Amino acid sequence: MADTPQPTLSARCVLAVCAHPDDESFGLGGILANVTANQATAHLLCFTSGEASTLGANLTDLATVRSAELEAATAVLGLSSTHLCGYADGRLTEADLATLVSEVVTVARNTGADCLLVFDPGGITGHPDHQRATEAALVAAGQLGIPVLAWALAPEVATPLHTEFGVQFVATEHDQIHLRLRVDRTAQLAAIACHASQSPNNPVLRRRLELQGDIESLRWLAPPADAR
Repeated sequence: MADTPQPTLSARCVLAVCAHPDDESFGLGGILANVTANQATAHLLCFTSGEASTLGANLTDLATVRSAELEAATAVLGLSSTHLCGYADGRLTEADLATLVSEVVTVARNTGADCLLVFDPGGITGHPDHQRATEAALVAAGQLGIPVLAWALAPEVATPLHTEFGVQFVATEHDQIHLRLRVDRTAQLAAIACHASQSPNNPVLRRRLELQGDIESLRWLAPPADAR
């Protein structure tokens, strides 16, 4: 694991590939805010509208609500564009992989992305939609010839969360963590608040951010040429 946290990523234009509205804020928010605060460009591709969430299930049209929350959150994070695809929430593994890959390739080319940012292959929580989004991004990156950087949780974050809440979190061992990024969570916290249907009371999220402090752990799934 890299010992010294670095101030920012070297990418010029990052495309985050996620499964659900709020993944970009709850998960990648600190990283994306760091990217945009340091004068790089960030974009988002989100595969589903999050309509299957049990949170906010009493709302009449949760997909519309969550789409609006996503728009507000990405503005707070400073993202330049958001591409919401509308695949079925909770059923992303049923979607044709080649079609998902094509979505990523198209957006990456249109935005000029030189790096994809994803959840670790374990999906952080083991969620199949998260895993499928990362799978599609990896295949797309191979076609595009660009690197893929994954957000990961170190054992000292994942293990206490499992112990304290009984919630599954997939840890990435220290020897698989390639970068440690120092972040300011101000914009991330504001973006999280935009997802009001999903974050009125989320003690697991609060505890995860507390355990992480101002450090995000990342690893290369497809490294840039100078890191091979």
